[in-house]
Amino acid sequence: MCWSATADLVAGTVIAAVGVVCVARVRRARDLPIAALPLLLGAHQLVEAAVWSSGGGCSAATTAWAAIALPLLPVWVPVGVLLAAAPGTRRRLWGPVAVGLATAAVLAYCLATRPVTAEIRGRTIGYGVNVPWMPLVLTGYLFATLGALLLAGDRRLRTLGVVLASGALACSALWRLEFASTWGAFAAVASVLVLGWVRRREPLPSATR
Repeated sequence: MCWSATADLVAGTVIAAVGVVCVARVRRARDLPIAALPLLLGAHQLVEAAVWSSGGGCSAATTAWAAIALPLLPVWVPVGVLLAAAPGTRRRLWGPVAVGLATAAVLAYCLATRPVTAEIRGRTIGYGVNVPWMPLVLTGYLFATLGALLLAGDRRLRTLGVVLASGALACSALWRLEFASTWGAFAAVASVLVLGWVRRREPLPSATR
């Protein structure tokens, strides 16, 4: 979330561009979900720009925003980390994958059966979804997304987990104050970290092996 449609549009375009570079440079098919994460985050920012432009409410853009944020990410992130992980570290990642699938199932059901609303509050947007057992679902969501990154064997992915965890705390605090959201900035930093991870994962030229 950013503080205006223009800010979301600019941030989304830049982050998506980084995502295109990440996808273009990836050399292992199993690394593709993580490499494409900036592309997904950039698309999410662009969708929110449409939410700003529509004035909030129950719109197609609001539903699309919720579909990416809620059921998609808690599956995408842990599965991506699992696929990219070295064989010796995969066993501990099955927990976040299982929790992410269960969490996504609950959230997908809520989106399919309940309206999603967006309300512009100063320089932030508040989204409303009627989710039962919210503390439990939120715990599962955070364990699936941030937990998978923090449990990854790759140091760069663990750093990404720390950055996103810090971003979640900062954005939550600023949203409660109805101040400008900083999520766009954290998404941009995360995208740069993913780009560094992709470049590090590139196979060495045959002459230097």
